[in-house]
Amino acid sequence: MADITFDVVKHFGVLSEERGGWKKEINLVSWNGRTPKFDIRDWAPGHEKMGKGITLSREEAQALQEILAKALAEGEN
Repeated sequence: MADITFDVVKHFGVLSEERGGWKKEINLVSWNGRTPKFDIRDWAPGHEKMGKGITLSREEAQALQEILAKALAEGEN
């Protein structure tokens, strides 16, 4: 299996924290030297390990923002 490289270009915030210090974060991450994308996933302290997550282009992040704003305005949980 090929090595995966990453560079956290910008940290936006923490959504939640689990036992053991793992945090669900929103970051701008460049994977394998590619164009950075918005990234939501669990990270171990110090970013030495990561969980499964999702990456979004700018357009996908904007679409998600609009969908969430509508859902929150409607009172959906």
